[in-house]
Amino acid sequence: SVAEKAPAGAVHQNIVIVMTDDQGYPELSAHGNPVLQTPHLDNLHSRSLRLTDFHVAPMCAPTRGQLLTGLDAAINGCINVSSGRALLRAEIPTMGNLFGEAGYRCGIFGKWHLGANYPYRPQDRGFDRSVWFPSSHIGSVPDAWGNDYFDDIYITDGKPMQYKGYCADVFFSEAMKFMKAAAKNGRPFLSYIATNTPHGPLIAPEADRRALEKTLSLPRFASLAPGLRKRLAQYLGMVRNVDTNMGRLGDFLQAEGLMENTILVFLTDNGSTHGPRYYNAGMRGQKTELWEGGHRVPCLISWPGGKLARPGDVDGLTQVQDLLPTLLELSGVPAPSGPAAGHRFSGISLAGALRGQTAVSADRTLIINYSRMPNFVNYPTPFAQSIMKRNQAAVLWKRWRLLEDRELYNLDQDPLQQKNVIGEHPDVVRRMRGELDRWWKNVGPRANEPQRIVIGSDRENPTRLTGCEWLDVFIDQQRQVRRGEQKSGYWLLQVARAGEYEFELRRWPRDAGYPISGADPQGAGKALPITSAAFYLSDHHHLPIGQKRPYGFEGLTQPVKPGDVSVTFSAKLKPGPVALHTWFRGPDTILSAYYVIVRRKPTSPQSDPPAVEK
Repeated sequence: SVAEKAPAGAVHQNIVIVMTDDQGYPELSAHGNPVLQTPHLDNLHSRSLRLTDFHVAPMCAPTRGQLLTGLDAAINGCINVSSGRALLRAEIPTMGNLFGEAGYRCGIFGKWHLGANYPYRPQDRGFDRSVWFPSSHIGSVPDAWGNDYFDDIYITDGKPMQYKGYCADVFFSEAMKFMKAAAKNGRPFLSYIATNTPHGPLIAPEADRRALEKTLSLPRFASLAPGLRKRLAQYLGMVRNVDTNMGRLGDFLQAEGLMENTILVFLTDNGSTHGPRYYNAGMRGQKTELWEGGHRVPCLISWPGGKLARPGDVDGLTQVQDLLPTLLELSGVPAPSGPAAGHRFSGISLAGALRGQTAVSADRTLIINYSRMPNFVNYPTPFAQSIMKRNQAAVLWKRWRLLEDRELYNLDQDPLQQKNVIGEHPDVVRRMRGELDRWWKNVGPRANEPQRIVIGSDRENPTRLTGCEWLDVFIDQQRQVRRGEQKSGYWLLQVARAGEYEFELRRWPRDAGYPISGADPQGAGKALPITSAAFYLSDHHHLPIGQKRPYGFEGLTQPVKPGDVSVTFSAKLKPGPVALHTWFRGPDTILSAYYVIVRRKPTSPQSDPPAVEK
């Protein structure tokens, strides 16, 4: 645990990291955006060191895992945004752990997206203050049912709490309260503000939306389709709100006397979702794609009192994995070492470059890899798209880009990446493939190891499982639940303690409370003719030796009556790994339970010994 007061000789500079969601490199007016004005971000841009060739993953959760660990996604376990592949390995220390152990107060405000259950939650990973929502966006399957950006419920230090106001405004406000309290108590702080905006669903505050509608009504935007203008008003309106909050943050730091002694980092988590439709800052590609527009994003670093180089551009290939080792060195906090670190950092410290003492190596190579979305899979398969593969990577070297080991581009001659020259530069390809082979040899054996949710731990009992963690099957949007998408998946679990467990199967979450076979009474959902529920735990449900297994044996079943909101099964479990399978069935209907609440029943300490948790 972290002491209440900073230890003797502790460092005193503070750290604020702001990461927005789906805002790409084009969405700053300092980068030439023709529609949007971002005066506060532009001001930060003018007084920051700017990493001009800075790269993240093309999808949000892998970027977040890389930020917090300094390790490639293939090493830290978070390789996708859902489908059981977005859980950050529990044994790896995070930014929260490392700075917390050095005496910092550490807080996360906004989007977490690295696991909604023990041992993957913010409070399990070194953050002693957390106001967060669990998955890819507000309105995801694990989120509070019906959250709509205004007056929403967020998980606050482990408990649901309702807040007043617009989502991003709340996250910035709560972060500022946290920072003020830490400073008052003489504690340095690490404040990680991760907005859900401008990720969809696209809902901007009314004033911001109207301001963009006014701009987009000007004659110079008449060529944009009406539907695109409507979407851009919401999308860019959300960025406008971020910009306003960045102004609030700057005013707060100045008013509290914290500006000089605070390292402020601003970045985004992946490429733009709209750039190719209206303005893409001279790049090709968008979110989820390996072209430059999918992963090159802004990164601004300001520390007025930190004796850094004068504000300006810092050239050379850099990546999000560099930020943790950089911040540790700037703060004088020791980097992890030995077995506890798991691996050396994948990134490098940029402290020397930020101080103007060294340059980023011109010969540096970066590798970007992540698993793809299993959008076309309705059931678990060992051949799912969410399996990371060697030949799906991007290799970056100087101005060369080798994509999926089949396309080569030279950005100096072809910035829009339209001419594949892989057959014309065998020496370049040989060098870059060699880097890829060495990287994959190191990370490949563990890249696709799934992480298990722990059930029955005193740290989380009961445990609320959602379809977001079905392995290699995609269910992550509340609208998918409303539609009743007929997908089936299973959870990989680790039983922490021996005992009797209850498994409460639900189609709808408890906070919705609708019948399993019923529709959302708001009219947005679909009724399903579900008549039975089935439950199976691998390596648990079996027949006695010598008894013939009937055809189609699949564990336990119960009927589902029209008014039932849940069906509960029980099982006595021993510590260790299991896989949980569930089904709801009816005429022309089969799907897994989107929600399962797992509860270990209390027993005496003598009959309920603790087990080592993964």
